[in-house]
Amino acid sequence: MPKITVLPHAVLCPDGADIDAPEGTSICDALLDNHIEIEHACGKCGACSTCHVIVKKGYDSLSEMSEKEEDMLDRAWGLTAESRLSCQAKVGDEDLTVEIPKYTINLVSER
Repeated sequence: MPKITVLPHAVLCPDGADIDAPEGTSICDALLDNHIEIEHACGKCGACSTCHVIVKKGYDSLSEMSEKEEDMLDRAWGLTAESRLSCQAKVGDEDLTVEIPKYTINLVSER
């Protein structure tokens, strides 16, 4: 079973985490199932960018990005070439390392 390494996030996961995620599970669901309360304002239907993550390792093993996801990502704070909406990115057969950005379009953390 692939492992997701979550880099430390001051509010959501201060110590970072290593979690197991079955193939085909969205990154968002894997995080939520492990008590990492990532924002998902649209209810995980890919209609916002609040669950944006940056995939530092294992990007190519994720499910293919849809045109809708690409369009939504344009609204994300701190967009990179390795950005994905965690509610749309399905875990493949490789381990992942993800970073949860400090800011979202809904929430600004001052920490």
